[in-house]
Formats: sequence, structure tokens, C-alpha cells
Amino acid sequence: MFAVPAAVIYIGLVLVPMVMAIGTSTTDSNQFRPVTSFIGLRNYLNLFQDPAYLQVLRNTVILTLIVTVVPNVLGLGIALLLDHRGWVFNVMRAVFFIPVVLSSVVVGVIWEAVLTNDGLLNQILRGLGIAHPPGWLSDPGIALYSIASIICWQSLGVCVVIYLAGLQGIPRELVEAATIDGAGAVQQFRAVTWPLLAPAVTITTVLLLIGGFKTYDQVKVMTNGGPGVGTTYTLAFDVVETGVNGPHVGYGAAKATVMLVLVALVSTLVLRVFQRRELER
Repeated sequence: MFAVPAAVIYIGLVLVPMVMAIGTSTTDSNQFRPVTSFIGLRNYLNLFQDPAYLQVLRNTVILTLIVTVVPNVLGLGIALLLDHRGWVFNVMRAVFFIPVVLSSVVVGVIWEAVLTNDGLLNQILRGLGIAHPPGWLSDPGIALYSIASIICWQSLGVCVVIYLAGLQGIPRELVEAATIDGAGAVQQFRAVTWPLLAPAVTITTVLLLIGGFKTYDQVKVMTNGGPGVGTTYTLAFDVVETGVNGPHVGYGAAKATVMLVLVALVSTLVLRVFQRRELER
């Protein structure tokens, strides 16, 4: 009985919209045309023949890989450094977590002001003698990586907190036993710490993967998909631009459905692989 309200909410807010989106994706629904016709899988066929959409997929894969790997590695390293008692370490933990509680839109606005051609960063670089600093958000070859860097900065605190929780859950007896056996810091990490951090690695990886796939706010605020045509388009941004801001509702629903399937497949695959490794350890 206690699960009924949660089930009703899940069905009403998740399953029903998903089914409606899938149904809409098989039509030529258009905001400027009142008559809607069933067209089967034509939207999906057009989708994968569209070079622009393939570029969107490429952008999303690159961005997702960066925002999954970098915060994971840096977060683990910082957590190892902060795994000590004392008010200084408590303050540092809070400092690293501050970006997490900020809205993605606020973060995007702040960093957009810093990274524009005449922003704070380029003013500092010019002051250091660099006459022509990079166009962090205006150069098509750099813009996507600039956005990825900001997402990494904002996600870092989550990884630090999760890894710190994992580190503090490791029995000290195991570490002391490894020390008595003559294991150095690296050997202790490989034999004791890393295997016991497997659940934390799984959690952070899946969260960052899903976050990378659904990146929208930072792109909208910082580049609006530019510079140029589709340079920093991601799957989520493309869905909104096509089916919400644009008139092609059916085509946008097809893009949303593909995104849903990709996120579900990738996150499930990663979750199973990591959980299998946890059991092996």
C-alpha cells in the first residue's frame, strides 16, 4: 500500500509522457499545421541520414566522456587528500561542494562572463603579454571543451563527497593490517582502498554519464549551440530546439526517443559491468 502513491506518480510523470513521446515520434506533428498524420518510422530514418544529427551525437559522446572521466579522476584524488580530520579539511570539503548547489544556469552565466573574448580570463592573459588569447566560446574548435570544463568544475564536488564517504567507510583495521604487512601507500591503495571504493566508482560514473547526456543549461546560456551551426549542440539541446523552440514536434519526439534509448542502454551497460567487477573483487 505504501508503494501505491509512488507508483501512481511514476506512471503519471514518467511512463505516460514516455509513451506519448514515442507515439508522437511516429507522426508528422507540426506546431504550424493542425492536421497530424501517421508516418511510421520515417522520422527515425531521416534522423540517421541527417549529417547535422550525427554531429550532435559526436558532440554528446565527446562531452559525456570528458565530464565522466575528468571529475571521477580529480574527485578521487582530492578525496584522498581530504581524507583527514581537522577544521581545515572540513572547510575544504565545503568549498569543493559549493558549485554543486548552484543552479546550472547561474554557473553558465558566471563562466560565460569569464570566458567571453573580452572576459576576465582573456583580460588576465592579455595582461600577461598574450596579445591574442583563445576564443574560449567563439572558437568552434574550443567551445565544446570549454563547456565540458565548466561541467567538470561543477560536478567535481559530488565526486569528492561520494568518494570521501567511501573512504571513510573503509575499516581502519584493514589499512592498519596492510601497513603492518609492509605495504606502501600505492600498494595500500591498489589492494585495499580501490577495491572497496568500487560502489562509489559505480555511482559517480553512472550519475556523470546521465548528466553528460542531458546537458542543456550550460549550452543554452554559454553558446546557444554555437559558434557557427551546431558546433556545441548536444542531444538534449537539439531535442528542445527541434520540438519545442522549433515547429517539428514529431521529429523532436523522435530525437527525444533516441536519446532515451541511448541513455538507458549506456547507463544499464555501465551499471552491469561495474557491478560485475564489484562482485569479482
